Amino acid sequence: MSRHVASPARLEAFSDGVIAVIITIMVLELKVPHQDGLAGLYSVLPTLAIYLLSFTFTSIYWINHHHLVHRTDEADTLILYANLAFLFSLSLLPFFTSYVLDKKMDSLSVAIYAGSMIANAITFMGLRLAIGRRLKQAGKLEYEDTAVAIKHWLSMFIYVVAIPTAFHYPHFTLGMIALVTVIWITPTAGVKPHADTYPRNT
Repeated sequence: MSRHVASPARLEAFSDGVIAVIITIMVLELKVPHQDGLAGLYSVLPTLAIYLLSFTFTSIYWINHHHLVHRTDEADTLILYANLAFLFSLSLLPFFTSYVLDKKMDSLSVAIYAGSMIANAITFMGLRLAIGRRLKQAGKLEYEDTAVAIKHWLSMFIYVVAIPTAFHYPHFTLGMIALVTVIWITPTAGVKPHADTYPRNT
């Protein structure tokens, strides 16, 4: 693997642009209802709910991405590729959001939607591990990194459970996905301060 390094600021700026486009594409799926009055508004509530979930999901990833990238002083080739993999999986979210809406939130569409969440979680974990590798080399790995990784694995476990659950309780599955977004509203939420850190390199 090449030793080429780039500025984390440049990586973050590129990622911000891609995430902004992802959110814009999702917004374009919102259509004015044909019906007038409250009946028309009521008819688009499911669309608004799924859009809100996907928007929140994307926004929280943006916050956590910002928090994670700021931990490192340099972005090597491994980090750059891991970041591209994450952005690719996240860029598919507008499609899966549209799919679950077009299929009226049936079991299969919700299961696929949950599967897309797993893909995003895996690729973001890859980015986390790539940056963690760099932090370890610099002697900057802290207790927070292990604690947050555990929370990340827990989130992926919920997504995995959500897939079979979707075939019986699709709406409950969407609630499970929403629960994971709440867990990650703050990057270090639920991570207790710890006096010890990993030994620093000399």
